[in-house]
Amino acid sequence: MSSNEIRASLSLASIFALRMLGMFLILPVFAVHAKTLPGGDSATMVGVAMGIYGLTQSFGQIPFGAASDKYGRKRIIIIGLVLFAIGSFIAAASTTLAWVIVGRAIQGAGAISAAVTAFIADTTRDEHRTKAMAMVGGSIGLTFAVSLIAAPVMYDLIGMGGLFALTGILSVLAIGIVIYIVPPAPKLKIVERVPFSRILANGELMRLNYGVFALHVTQMAMFVVVPAALVDYAGLPIAAHWKVYLPVVLASFALMLPPVFAGERRGMMKQVFVGAIALMLLVQLGLWLFMAQPAMHWSVLVLLLLAFFVSFNILEACQPSLVSRIAPPAAKGSALGVYNTLQALGLFCGGALGGWLKQHAGPSSVFVLGAALTVVWLIIATSMKNLPRRAAAVAAA
Repeated sequence: MSSNEIRASLSLASIFALRMLGMFLILPVFAVHAKTLPGGDSATMVGVAMGIYGLTQSFGQIPFGAASDKYGRKRIIIIGLVLFAIGSFIAAASTTLAWVIVGRAIQGAGAISAAVTAFIADTTRDEHRTKAMAMVGGSIGLTFAVSLIAAPVMYDLIGMGGLFALTGILSVLAIGIVIYIVPPAPKLKIVERVPFSRILANGELMRLNYGVFALHVTQMAMFVVVPAALVDYAGLPIAAHWKVYLPVVLASFALMLPPVFAGERRGMMKQVFVGAIALMLLVQLGLWLFMAQPAMHWSVLVLLLLAFFVSFNILEACQPSLVSRIAPPAAKGSALGVYNTLQALGLFCGGALGGWLKQHAGPSSVFVLGAALTVVWLIIATSMKNLPRRAAAVAAA
């Protein structure tokens, strides 16, 4: 990759990660904190507060992506970051769950994912685009990991209002990154437009779109339950949760790299991908058994979390890269817009459904939902095409 491609990819991936940080940072602590707020006695409303960010994201991804095509990537990304900052500061000042929901909704309205990923596609050559998209996927997994480790400690130091205010400040700093560090968008060659219906009719892309939806429903629903489980079964207060997350997350990154590198080198990414989905299914079944058999030692929960992070990191790193490789060259922005819409919708549905199920059917039902979605994903993923090795693909091009 050229220095300009590296600069563009790293700076844009950092902005993408920052947007996800606004959602991930509350996951480990909010379900417990919400009980201290007026309206926080409803698990359903707590789930809505966690997931509303994803709902407003899902409404905005395609329009923001289209606007970035027309008015310029940087301008639209800055508008999205301003909305994100406004929502963060509203949530920081909130004293009721209802106002937190309002702030989270405004945060999510800054739906810049499609614009950012399209910008990355604009600034990278075909043979290096997969690496750049993998940086985005890796940034999401890393942000998730950092939030799980840092949030409990920071919550103890600055409270939930401080966490929201911090994400707003970081968003303002990200605007400076867009203006001063992200390189100018190149002038794109005019190409024949691909009908949007062709994107929706692409079976390979639809498999990935369902996959990112199922992955983020499962993730959000899990963390409606997991923080309280660590308190109840492991006896760990929120401020001590990092003692579980830190070793688990570090180990998961070490374990996820060998299969990804081997899969790329040997042209076996499909096998790695399907294997990660199968591992996710086993995790959901294991968590269901753990919640149904509370006599199990809490170390079982820690092992299941390790397996979850290994699977999540592999899938989150691979999927955006696969979308960028499968999509028609003239329609990468549209394909990534649909992908990011399904990702955001999964975040909302996971939070809302997870909260509703926990309240009305018990915590273990959340993992039944995750298992059901993952079974469907595993079935449709087994018939996906196996992509050639990157080197082979570049040579063919």
